[in-house]
Amino acid sequence: MAPLPLGTSSHPTDQYNLIALLTPIKLVIVGLKPSPKTWYRQHRNNEDDIAPKAVFKGALAWFPSVTSGISPTPVRASKANGHDSHIATTPMLVYSWGNTLSLIRVSESTIMQQTRNAKSGKVVNVEVGRVVFEEVRTWTAAGDVLAVQWLNVNQIVVLTPSALEVYDIRLSKFVEHVPYDAWSLVSPILSHTTNGTISYSDAITEVAHSVKVYKGKIFLLGQHELQVGTLLTWADRILSSVQNGDFLSAIELTRSYYVGEAPGNRNGLPDSPEQLKEVVGEKMRELMVASARYAFSEDRMTDATHVTADGRGVDRTSLFEGLVKTCARACIALADFDFLFEDLFQYYDDNFISGIFLLELEPFVLNSSIRQVPPRITQRLIALHEEDGHPDLAERVIWHIDPECLDINQAITLCQNYRMYDALIYVFTRAMKDYVSPVVELLGLIRRVQQFRRARNEASSPTNQLDDDAIEPVVISAYKIYPYLADTLSGLTFPSEEPLPEEEAFQAKNDVYTFLFFGRSSVWPEGEGGKLVLTADEENGVEPTYPYARLLLRFDPEAFLHTLDLAFEDAYLNDETRRVSRLVIVKILLEILSSPGLSAAEITFVNIFIARNIPKYSQFIRDLIPMSVMHSILVGLAEDPDQSTREDRQLAAEYLLSGYTPHDSDRLVALFEEAGFYRILRSWYQQESQWSPLLLTYLKDPDLSPSGVFPSIDEVLSTASRPNKGVLPQELLATITDSLLVLLRISVVSTAALLDKHQPTLHERALERLAPEADEQRFAYLRYLLGLPHEDYGVDPLRRDGPSLDVPPSLRQLYVTLHCRFDPVGIIAALSYLPSGFLDAADVIRTCEEHEVFDAVIWTMDREGDPRAALSKSEAFEKLLSTRLAEHLASTDPEAGKHIQDVISALEAVGRTTVSACLQHSHPSSAVEVPLEDIWFQLLRGQIDSVQRVAGCCSSEAFDAFEDSTSEHVKLERQTLAALRSLVQRTFTSLMSISSTKAVSFPRLFKRLVESASHSHVSKRTLYTEFRTILTGMLESFRSDGDMLVITKHLIDRDLFVTIEEFAHERVRGWAPSQGVCRACGESFLENKTSPGAEEPKPESSVPIVVSRTGAIYHSRCLPPDFHTNASNVH
Repeated sequence: MAPLPLGTSSHPTDQYNLIALLTPIKLVIVGLKPSPKTWYRQHRNNEDDIAPKAVFKGALAWFPSVTSGISPTPVRASKANGHDSHIATTPMLVYSWGNTLSLIRVSESTIMQQTRNAKSGKVVNVEVGRVVFEEVRTWTAAGDVLAVQWLNVNQIVVLTPSALEVYDIRLSKFVEHVPYDAWSLVSPILSHTTNGTISYSDAITEVAHSVKVYKGKIFLLGQHELQVGTLLTWADRILSSVQNGDFLSAIELTRSYYVGEAPGNRNGLPDSPEQLKEVVGEKMRELMVASARYAFSEDRMTDATHVTADGRGVDRTSLFEGLVKTCARACIALADFDFLFEDLFQYYDDNFISGIFLLELEPFVLNSSIRQVPPRITQRLIALHEEDGHPDLAERVIWHIDPECLDINQAITLCQNYRMYDALIYVFTRAMKDYVSPVVELLGLIRRVQQFRRARNEASSPTNQLDDDAIEPVVISAYKIYPYLADTLSGLTFPSEEPLPEEEAFQAKNDVYTFLFFGRSSVWPEGEGGKLVLTADEENGVEPTYPYARLLLRFDPEAFLHTLDLAFEDAYLNDETRRVSRLVIVKILLEILSSPGLSAAEITFVNIFIARNIPKYSQFIRDLIPMSVMHSILVGLAEDPDQSTREDRQLAAEYLLSGYTPHDSDRLVALFEEAGFYRILRSWYQQESQWSPLLLTYLKDPDLSPSGVFPSIDEVLSTASRPNKGVLPQELLATITDSLLVLLRISVVSTAALLDKHQPTLHERALERLAPEADEQRFAYLRYLLGLPHEDYGVDPLRRDGPSLDVPPSLRQLYVTLHCRFDPVGIIAALSYLPSGFLDAADVIRTCEEHEVFDAVIWTMDREGDPRAALSKSEAFEKLLSTRLAEHLASTDPEAGKHIQDVISALEAVGRTTVSACLQHSHPSSAVEVPLEDIWFQLLRGQIDSVQRVAGCCSSEAFDAFEDSTSEHVKLERQTLAALRSLVQRTFTSLMSISSTKAVSFPRLFKRLVESASHSHVSKRTLYTEFRTILTGMLESFRSDGDMLVITKHLIDRDLFVTIEEFAHERVRGWAPSQGVCRACGESFLENKTSPGAEEPKPESSVPIVVSRTGAIYHSRCLPPDFHTNASNVH
């Protein structure tokens, strides 16, 4: 319990005599005046994770209203005793439960209320006050809070079992943390532990009365001593480092206060950021000056910090390095570098250790923290790296420092000596605003490379490998001219590609264009001392017109013209009144093109460049270029034999033709055919309806993917046949016939689809065009036309309308033959897909029997309505196969196992097909009348005879399944017998599935089978062993199926019970409506559908409804007027 104390400033809440009471479960604040009243109540949250002892840990502390110039929530105090009003803080309460602290602010609000005087009856306005509580924030301490005290108006000191913590309510975070053992404090209830009323562990932590704060000092009453402490201010912390001789830490701490990164409290610092920077900045300057004087003073050289016990002295290099780094960071924060570059550098220079200063300053330059460095220091730094033999480090400095801070002559000389052309360009352009000198430097490199290449070509013997290695870096540097020109002519810096200022970009473009496209050689730099910039390969050679453009074109025509492509996009060239424009550049290139001595690559790329840009900038170029020039360019693009540039030349020709119509089209067509410009030809042929040449362009175009050829040809054929009522023109038909082999090479299946759609009469001719050994391709062709739709065909759309009826009978029979060869397993599915009468059944039976696809023979005979003949064939095939199986078992061939597996697969296929036929005829809806018992008897007799035939040639060990055998042959015999017996068991199982019919008597059938088998040449022992094995296997199979059904039933029953139980629980949840209609209007909530086959009723989703807990349900529009008074409703 704690009352709100009176502060140094009066506050309206003082008149209420507020008292806070804290219990383990709630906080209550009551007022004693003007009458006792509970003003605030806060219940503790029920948290499951609260430790048992933390339930009873709590503390609270008031902070009254005091006079303060700065406050979180200041209020204007009323005038009292004739004094002027002043700023007063709002009373605050901090309280804790466990490790959670909460802050509340207390204030008063007043309202005017009318009251009637009981005696006079007059109504008067009376001001009525009300205490208002504002819950500000909550935070969590490191442990259970044992005591809490206000340190000042902005900070709270908190005691936990292991630490003292200070929390700043303005920053909403802990600012100080000091380890402290709370058990060392005095507990007033410790004596109660002797009689057992309270445990020692609980009593020792009741130390709230041993922690007090008075005038900013903390008093701790310990068991053996009284401790008094206070928070260190920022000045105290800095002074502590200075007193310890650690000036660098003092400067770093001051800088952290200056930038707002310092840990701990900010006591003693102004709250205004401007005032804080002024105060702390001045202190930081004083510390830097004092540190420099101390580091370089003569007294320090002789004091104790410089001497060791062994008399060898101390290496203070780290001190001087740290001083530079610390002062550099401080000056960056202050944005004032006078001390760093004037005073501090002078100290280092006077003591001959300027290298330390320069090396420690360099990282700040490289990370761009410091851009402005006096030229005298920059010069020393670059010279330092050059003297150490590290020009790359000097180049790095040049890149990162402000160009105005460089020694221009030093930087240019360094870059030229060490071939650092990127840095050289940077110095010329950014420091001197000279954009032509880099071009001159790089043109000189290009001339060197060209002279080397000419000398190598003219040499009678191969050049030395060392010479090639030496020229390679020059080539790499020379190529920098192209990206440099692209950036400069686009108004960007090189190589960062940042936009240049508008005026500087304009001047740079003007200077470079003027120099680059000048008609003769120029002197650079202009004025006295300039030299003539030459381009000829030989010394004192003749300079051509436009020498610099020619040199760049000769060095790499593609790179140069790509640079001009980028430059043409800039708006600078839109003004045709300037000395250089797009038209001027094109005319210069045409003049260069007309001169002799150009390579084929130069001519090609110039033609491509002009052809692409004439239509692109037609308002600036096209109207001023003669038609004859454009025609010559078009012819030049087509006559170039270089296949590597074919696509670029074709694209350029398309550009040119978009704005120019040639007059000699016949000659151009021939040239385009020879050049392979098939896209252009397709466009022309399409316009002129020349279908045959158009079709050939699709077949000849190497850039057209196979997936795109056939859709395009299909479109051509459809368009060509449309005017002739679906009939292809004879010329086009002849072209297709001649191109069959090409089409088949691209895709056999797509060719089949194309011909079947447009010209089915060519199917036979197409198959004849295939090579004699290409039967697999013929099968793929016919399978697309006659087989089942298959996703692997790669044809879109797939056949969905059944087999093609336009395939002649000879090809149909060929399809069956090839199917038997390449896909015998799928032959029955393929035959069933074809309509009845589509094939000659006799030919199919003969073909399948020749290729030993026995199941297809049986299926076809049964489909033709002769099941007895099919069963006879089945019996004959089983006899043949079982005899072959017995021969393989008796053979010593190492491949016998594989042959046996193939024969067993054939027997299984025959058995499946025959069983399927018997089941079909056993169905009452069968169209063919056959004696069911006879056909099942015939089927089973053949299978049992096969088993006995194979068993008769097996060893005696094969019949004893329980005896282990190491012989591979015996294992093979057992596997073979097991497969054949399984086949008989499956047949019996199929028979049992229809045994309910009266036409088949299983006992009589079984008796017939036994009697039939007894007439065979097999011994009775073997005979009855086989029947016993078959019957035993059947019974075990039935028993396993029965057990599986029982298990499945139990599993389903369990899942069903769980589902029904969950459904029942969910159904009773919530408020269920008593009826499915609105209580007010009687309208149903479900849309009833009375028509036959209608869907289930659906709820009206567009009308909101309201359900009451009483079970009544309404449309929201039908609610009774008093319905909303009941709050327990669900919408």
